[in-house]
Amino acid sequence: MIHLFGTEQENNSSPQQEVDAKVQLALEAQKIYETYSQQQVDRIVKAIADATYAKSLELAQLAVQETGMGVVAHKKMKNEVGSKAVYEDIKALKTVGIISENRMKKVVEMAAPYGVVAAIIPTTNPTSTAIFKVLIALKTRNAIVVSPHPYAVGCTKAALEVCEEAAVKAGAPPGLIQCLTQKSMEATQSLMTHPNTHVILATGGGGLVKAAYSSGKPAYGVGPGNVPVYVEKSAKLDKALKQIVDSKSFDYGTICATEQALIVDGAIYDKTLDKLQKLGAYLLNDVEKAKMEKVISPEVGKVNPKIVGRSPQTIAQMAGITIPTNTKIIIGIETKVGKDVPFSLEKLSPILALYKVQSSDEAKSLCLQLLNLGGRGHTLSIHTENDKLAKEFALDLPVSRIVVNTMATMGAVGGTTNLRPSFTLGCGTFGGNITSDNISAEHLMLTKRLSYGVREVSVPSAPVEQIEHFVKSTDTSAIDEALVAKIVEEVIKKLQ
Repeated sequence: MIHLFGTEQENNSSPQQEVDAKVQLALEAQKIYETYSQQQVDRIVKAIADATYAKSLELAQLAVQETGMGVVAHKKMKNEVGSKAVYEDIKALKTVGIISENRMKKVVEMAAPYGVVAAIIPTTNPTSTAIFKVLIALKTRNAIVVSPHPYAVGCTKAALEVCEEAAVKAGAPPGLIQCLTQKSMEATQSLMTHPNTHVILATGGGGLVKAAYSSGKPAYGVGPGNVPVYVEKSAKLDKALKQIVDSKSFDYGTICATEQALIVDGAIYDKTLDKLQKLGAYLLNDVEKAKMEKVISPEVGKVNPKIVGRSPQTIAQMAGITIPTNTKIIIGIETKVGKDVPFSLEKLSPILALYKVQSSDEAKSLCLQLLNLGGRGHTLSIHTENDKLAKEFALDLPVSRIVVNTMATMGAVGGTTNLRPSFTLGCGTFGGNITSDNISAEHLMLTKRLSYGVREVSVPSAPVEQIEHFVKSTDTSAIDEALVAKIVEEVIKKLQ
């Protein structure tokens, strides 16, 4: 049975007490777990993946019920990617003992765990991200202590209870998976700086990621995604626009790789407007757009959290606008980019900016402006039949992943592409992150190397002239002769 809240004892303790207790339990369990064989580890990881996959729908329902964000059917798909797809990707990875041996070079590589992983979970993907992080942590013989988002404590804890129950049944030491239950930033901060926390996986807002990097611990953080999508004139327009609408409406835009601004070539712009409306997009007029801007960003440069993961109808109601009940996304036609231009921001909702360009060079320049505003290093989407152009955009723009002719939401996380299945997408130094990878199990495993000597070297002796020069150049002027005489006199007296 899935429970939504912590025990009475957990809720009565202070944030620091809960962190101390749960980190200690995780540490003790990890010391046992790191002695497990590869077969034991793999059995436990598979059991967790199977159990969470089976509970995908139930956990999706809990997430929507608690947070009010997203679509149950879509969150179910996220849970399935976070469990089954992630497991299939990591199941063959060696994470115990000798993982490779190069007999020619006489180098042997061995796996070692970090220890205790501190995992920060966002409210937008509260169950799928938790499942994903548990799988990659336990695959690499780590323990994990999870800090849920304050608005999603219940559903995140429920997902972890499924993981813990399955792990213990498969032979894991109890306590390997821990969840903080108090809605406190103090607890999250304490977890990240705790002496027995060894590495941090931070998925969340910019402030949280910055705190993780400032904790003094090794940390994997991710930057924001303000994803531009360029529909170039050679694109298969019907397919491209359907994918964009489906992607932007997926879970009401809560994935950080969701398209935020649609850039369309002038040659196909009018056709695009017509086709978008037939696909369920609502195009705002000037008056409606002005109302929507106030709802998107009541304060310059900041997105209204009340629109995140909400339906188009709910958001339209906030703005005092009436839209059809079958509307999938809301579109505002835009010409500018900036913090004071709400439609150009990362909106994490089914609201899309639409830009018109006259060339691919203009499109590239606009993509760069949008990325610089808040999505450097994350993701770019392009729909084109021109491979050369796609590669040019990939080479020239500061992004870590470029998805072509697919849904950006599912493509970036590895659902519709062969990128690593992941719910933590690194942005590289473009976005202030340590890696540009889709984070996975390899990032939570240390590699030790045993290396034999294979060549001899001759170490020359220091030249005699150099030694004599040193002796001659030694400064003796500072020697206190009176002190030396006194010491000699005392030694003679003792000898007599």
